[in-house]
Amino acid sequence: MVSFKELGLVNTREMFAKAIKGGYAIPAFNFNNMEQLQAIIKAAAETKSPVILQVSKGARNYANQTLLRYMAQGAVEYAKELGWENPQICLHLDHGDSFELCKSCVDFGFSSVMIDGSALPYEENIALTKQVVEYAHKYDVTVEAELGVLAGVEDEVQSEESHYTKPEEVIDFATRTGCDSLAISIGTSHGAYKFKPEQCTRDPKTGRLVPPPLAFDVLDAVMEKLPGFPIVLHGSSSVPQEYVDMINSYGGKLPDAVGIPEEQLRQASKSAVCKINIDSDSRLAFTAAVRKVFAENPGEFDPRKYCGPARDLMTELYKHKIINVLGSDGKA
Repeated sequence: MVSFKELGLVNTREMFAKAIKGGYAIPAFNFNNMEQLQAIIKAAAETKSPVILQVSKGARNYANQTLLRYMAQGAVEYAKELGWENPQICLHLDHGDSFELCKSCVDFGFSSVMIDGSALPYEENIALTKQVVEYAHKYDVTVEAELGVLAGVEDEVQSEESHYTKPEEVIDFATRTGCDSLAISIGTSHGAYKFKPEQCTRDPKTGRLVPPPLAFDVLDAVMEKLPGFPIVLHGSSSVPQEYVDMINSYGGKLPDAVGIPEEQLRQASKSAVCKINIDSDSRLAFTAAVRKVFAENPGEFDPRKYCGPARDLMTELYKHKIINVLGSDGKA
């Protein structure tokens, strides 16, 4: 058993309370490798933003749970080295799909876990979430739950159709499970193809897809039912067209990739939405930078020469999200 406090991590309880009161959102960035982790910590340290390091089930298997624990501890020390005296860094399991997985993450030093029972019948979702909450809270680990289903694909998580969260269920669910935050479905989606072309309109000037607006009426109804309760948005990458264009210009094939407009995320950040998940954007930035290096230098084979530029581009992306979208800079 490893306590997250031994690693210098924090849970989400205090950072969420401050975010709701301050009208900003905490960035929750997924990572799969060292370069992503370095970029996240550098961006957070330079902007003094609290940050959530998210790890999916697939990423945990990819990284190895023991290495991951020491990477998280190293991230805290790296932040201090960069001049961030009291780093506010959370290590969070994204889309945990079983009690056993959540328990293992708690035991290995995660400070927050998500149990995603959203695909289960309502009562089964409650039972599973409550089981995770009861175990995690013994060790002061915070728990995120989910009501509603997001469309799209991300690692092992996939659904053809989205189902908006039902506001009339949230009080009962939150009360009976004891969860610390709630991920809801209001039209965000996983992956780089968040909407099908037929769901969008096209900008007549650029020909680019324009996605449908988020269901802020659902968000408002949830906030009315659970005033001051921490709300989470998954699948909130904006899929920046400059990265998509870079990838496509250097041999990639991402036709009609489209994400959530940043102005809608800014609006959400000023509400009870205190955690916004961003994964695909950093994957796109990484891939765009790597493709550019290989296209311009086809003989390159030193990983540092292509992973380094990728790390730099991701750092720029993370800082942009923190400062210009979520408003979490200077809050830690």
